[in-house]
Amino acid sequence: MTRPLIELRDVHKYYGDYHALRGITAQIGQGEFFSLLGPSGCGKTTLLRTIAGFEGISSGAVLLDGQDMDRVPANKRPTNMVFQSYAIFPHLSVAENVGFGLRKRGDLNAQAKRTLVEDALDMVGLGGYGKRAAHALSGGQRQRVALARALILKPKVLLLDEPLSALDRKMREQMQVELIKLQRHVGITFILVTHDQEEALVMSDRIAVMFEGEIAQLDDPEVIYKRPASRKVADFIGIMNFLPAQVLEESGAGVTVDIAGLGRAVLDAGQITRGSGNGAEAGLRPETMTLLYEGQSAQGEVVEGRIEEVVYYGDMTYYFVALPGIDTPVQLSMRNLFGRDVLAVGDTARVVWNPGSVMLFR
Repeated sequence: MTRPLIELRDVHKYYGDYHALRGITAQIGQGEFFSLLGPSGCGKTTLLRTIAGFEGISSGAVLLDGQDMDRVPANKRPTNMVFQSYAIFPHLSVAENVGFGLRKRGDLNAQAKRTLVEDALDMVGLGGYGKRAAHALSGGQRQRVALARALILKPKVLLLDEPLSALDRKMREQMQVELIKLQRHVGITFILVTHDQEEALVMSDRIAVMFEGEIAQLDDPEVIYKRPASRKVADFIGIMNFLPAQVLEESGAGVTVDIAGLGRAVLDAGQITRGSGNGAEAGLRPETMTLLYEGQSAQGEVVEGRIEEVVYYGDMTYYFVALPGIDTPVQLSMRNLFGRDVLAVGDTARVVWNPGSVMLFR
């Protein structure tokens, strides 16, 4: 991480008896795309609002660029926020919306303000839209106007409170790419609040996964996905199969386990979460298992089962396969290649899995 622009030091927030933020400690770097990810009510928006200055904290400290923000009001902080609703003024034009924050800038004449507005609109791909009525814009265009209005003030930190949630799937995916490009172009720190795991994985340099007012794991997207720190994180991020497991042998280097439905495996220390005792659960992502077709050689361990359900997605097919010794079928995904048949419910399936892709939750 580059030098920390934002430091959160043991931040607590109470609403009466309700403990909304519970000792949040984190550093966010200059120019980083950082996401706060978690289910509704986990505290991510409250944390974003404390950084913005819209909410005070009960204890701890919020530092921006080395300065303690205690008693610094929101309008004096080097931050700006894009709200979930965009908060576009429907009676104003696009240019008037974007330039709204420049109204009290006495150091700028009218021409300088127009130039800044035009530059901001060009930055978000809305060049030439200045005279349009804001109420006539599409959802994606309104989102771009909100971004331009926030960026025109040149904040050190842009705070994004679920800015894509109102868009349809195709527009949301398009805007994810646009936001990544925009963040790289302007080079400022973006902090995104989202409950969408895919959105956070696609866009972020690092992710803080939150539950019940606490950060459960803070890491880059690949580590969080492949090496979740707990079963709760693993269950929240993407899809994971959880199978009962028994620890048979343990050493400093790792453990030998018996995984229900799969068999024995030797796992190294990096595949094991904290905990003790012989009881555990083994976690495997659907894409880490595959079906063995006739004439193929297995690149891993093989178990035989029966296909219980098939879900076709065009480029991918998800298979639910019943294995001996487990009650719930495992879910695995296969890319649909040209010439490869999609198997049917009731077919026998040979499932290939690799011990190196297993996570063990003690």
